[in-house]
Amino acid sequence: MINPQLRLFYWMTTSLLICAFLISFASGKSPIVIKGVTELGPQVCPDVTHVSRDGGYSVLLDGHIVWLYDDTECLDSQGKQLSFVSNTAAYVSDANRNISILQDFGVQAVGKDKKSGETDTAILANTTVATGGWISFSPEEVGFNEKHKGVERVAIWPGTSPTPYSLERAYLFAPLVYVDSKPRNPSKRYQARGMTLISITTSSTGPEARRQGNLIIPGKEVAYGGFSSLLAGSTTAKSQSLRDRDLYLVGSADAGLQLARAKVGDLTDFSKYTFWDPMHRKFTQKSPDPAEKDYRKMYLPGSFSSGTIFYSPYFHTFTMVYYNKFVDSTFRIRFLDLNYPESNDPVWIKRGKHGKGIAAEDVEALVRYGWSPEQELYRSPAGKGGFNYAGAAHPEYWNRQYYARSLYPSSTSAGQRQNAWYGSKVVSEKAAGGDGKHLLLSWTSRTKGGIDSGIYEIRLAKVEFGTIPRDSGGEFPSAAVSSSMQTISLASSALSTSPTPSGPHTSLPKASGTRLTSAGSAGRHASSSWRNRFPDLSTYLGALVGLLLLLLIWLSGQVI
Repeated sequence: MINPQLRLFYWMTTSLLICAFLISFASGKSPIVIKGVTELGPQVCPDVTHVSRDGGYSVLLDGHIVWLYDDTECLDSQGKQLSFVSNTAAYVSDANRNISILQDFGVQAVGKDKKSGETDTAILANTTVATGGWISFSPEEVGFNEKHKGVERVAIWPGTSPTPYSLERAYLFAPLVYVDSKPRNPSKRYQARGMTLISITTSSTGPEARRQGNLIIPGKEVAYGGFSSLLAGSTTAKSQSLRDRDLYLVGSADAGLQLARAKVGDLTDFSKYTFWDPMHRKFTQKSPDPAEKDYRKMYLPGSFSSGTIFYSPYFHTFTMVYYNKFVDSTFRIRFLDLNYPESNDPVWIKRGKHGKGIAAEDVEALVRYGWSPEQELYRSPAGKGGFNYAGAAHPEYWNRQYYARSLYPSSTSAGQRQNAWYGSKVVSEKAAGGDGKHLLLSWTSRTKGGIDSGIYEIRLAKVEFGTIPRDSGGEFPSAAVSSSMQTISLASSALSTSPTPSGPHTSLPKASGTRLTSAGSAGRHASSSWRNRFPDLSTYLGALVGLLLLLLIWLSGQVI
């Protein structure tokens, strides 16, 4: 007769394995392979004495990699403030020698350092946080800041990476924010005033920003373009004019992301924008409420704080890299899954447009296909503040296909429609393994001090994606993505020793789950809609079923 204790051990082991299988199945699969992550350290600003800045967004224009920043404070060696402005911009000095070293502009000498005796330098020292920064304030905004000096101010923070509309120019939808220094209600410290539109160019004297109107999108609306924006190709063969092309603007709302669309020629006229209605699967004139909680009315339900949406030539589809609102310093990633068309449209079918994949200009695909499950990409080591913020991706590095092919002059041959390779000191083109196989990440980390008196820096890391499996059944044209669970191998040892972030939401459950589609789709997605919308619930149900099996097996063991 079998020993009762041995029999109990056998049944418990078997049931635990069943539980693990059910939880894994309910949680969905992670299709992107992360081969390694390498920390590259902080950005360096040799043109100024000491600088504290946050944000960190970028664009490639006319051979220059332009970085944009939010609040920027220059300090002497004793920590005394030398200048403080709402926003700044810089070039990467030499992206192939050292991607971390910046060239700042508007740098001025402001006296001798009392400790070292060396000349102190600061960015835009003749400008104050009340009068502007690299992006200028309007007379109305300057007047508001002067009237409320020391109490409240208007700030312009770039907030996301610009969108190129040629090889030399880019658009940026930047948030106008009311900043209350001592709010009665801490949750009211930052209040949205709206969005302004910036046109960005480059010159030998630095990046240049021009306001295209003051308040384009009112503060009562979703901050469209504040999360990301993408330029679509021409919708008709007759018109190749930039003004007739669509710009898709993604904004973060309380319960997820919302999507708007406008012709480039109409960007300064918000009355001509249209808004994605997930319930009826079309763009309409009615803008959604930013406080909407109904997941069915969200373009993409979930938690999002900062991020980048871009076309990946490695995965041959659109990719989203972002931080959520859980303040856990973790980058997440999704891709637009071409195997899941969301309608019966004869053009947008399985495996892409006409079944032949998609290109960077095919931005309409954002409303034709569903997004993959959320997957952890990289947990950045938290600084003194306990957590990082303003996470972003920078696809212009290690990628000759950063620009959509339609942005090149028509006289440019097909073989010449590629940009230079950037970041060769870190990864050479020969060793890279293809455009977009490596991706640069950035985030803001507090190095010392408190929230109001802290010193901030931008830190960098490089992600390498794994080889795309050959036996994946051709899920993506020319670039199939494995649907099996893969082990994430991290090159940086700091990941295993990084401190646990402390913040108001760090105890919240980690997001997981199966494929997420823009809400309201039916038919082919109906059978899995509950797992799409309630990913954590699916995990809990899997665990519950497993525990019930454990109980039944144990009871049966009592009978035997």
